[in-house]
Amino acid sequence: MRYDDSSPPPESGSSADPDRHWFTRRSTLVVGIAALAPACLAGWVLTQTLSGTGSDASRSGPAPQPASHASLSPGQRDAKPGSTPSTSPSTSPTGSPSTTAAPVPAPVKGPLTGKTVVVDPGHNTGNFKHTDEIDQQVDIGTNRKECDTTGTTTNSGYMEAEFTMDVSKRLRTALEAQGAKVVLTHETGARAWGPCITERARIGNEANADAVVSVHADGVSAGNRGFHIILPAKVKSGAADTANIVGPSRELGERIAGNFARTTGSAPANYLGGGTGLVVRDDLGGLNLSTRPKVFIECGNMRDAKDAAQLTSPQWRQKAAQGIADGIVGFLGG
Repeated sequence: MRYDDSSPPPESGSSADPDRHWFTRRSTLVVGIAALAPACLAGWVLTQTLSGTGSDASRSGPAPQPASHASLSPGQRDAKPGSTPSTSPSTSPTGSPSTTAAPVPAPVKGPLTGKTVVVDPGHNTGNFKHTDEIDQQVDIGTNRKECDTTGTTTNSGYMEAEFTMDVSKRLRTALEAQGAKVVLTHETGARAWGPCITERARIGNEANADAVVSVHADGVSAGNRGFHIILPAKVKSGAADTANIVGPSRELGERIAGNFARTTGSAPANYLGGGTGLVVRDDLGGLNLSTRPKVFIECGNMRDAKDAAQLTSPQWRQKAAQGIADGIVGFLGG
């Protein structure tokens, strides 16, 4: 029955009004249903949660199961309660690598790219303790000589072998900065003595070196000063045959002499070479047995106080290495 302003409602309390009884029963039913609905809804939510069939679960698949202890990473297994387990540093949580390998530095490119230079630090600091070994005779083609020698020292005891290794390492750094591949015939502490002069020559030959420089310092009487470059003489005897390297070795020596004098401020030797700083010899196994362009450089006289002051200076040794390097670049790089 519809109630509006045109039809006034029956008087209350009338037992004869059937609509009144129907309205009372309907109101009671509505109240009952309203009270029951929350309980049904709560039951449905609980069922969906326990069965994993809710809308989110149906979209993402079955609910994930806890990982077994064996399937966890060491960082996850060892994590303390309440802490955040770490994943392996080499993988991401998805199993893919989380970091990429560091790129390999590109080789330095310069005028000596593709060139190989062998640097031979004269003598060895251990030779003084191994005189029997270094005194053994080896064949250098023109004759036989000692395997190696001790080298000289300054009056204060600074060894030639210390000097030659220091300059050689500086020289290697300078050459590598120009793109060269550099091979040292020996390294500090790598061997107790030597190597023999025959092995030093062989290292340069087997490396197919574009240039070989043997670094030395002289040990003559005081008053004799300056540097000089030793060049191979033309020899052919036994295993020695320098015919193919005499010309290029002289060019290498001339290039080094000019750059060494300019960079260090040192003058050519005043006691040999006629002021040219160039000397030719046929009695050095390192030159006789070489098949690659090769020279020796005597950077100064360790027995002269003025020269010794330079040779013992790190700053001067750096200049010496740079002067030699510049000569090699001029020879190989043009």
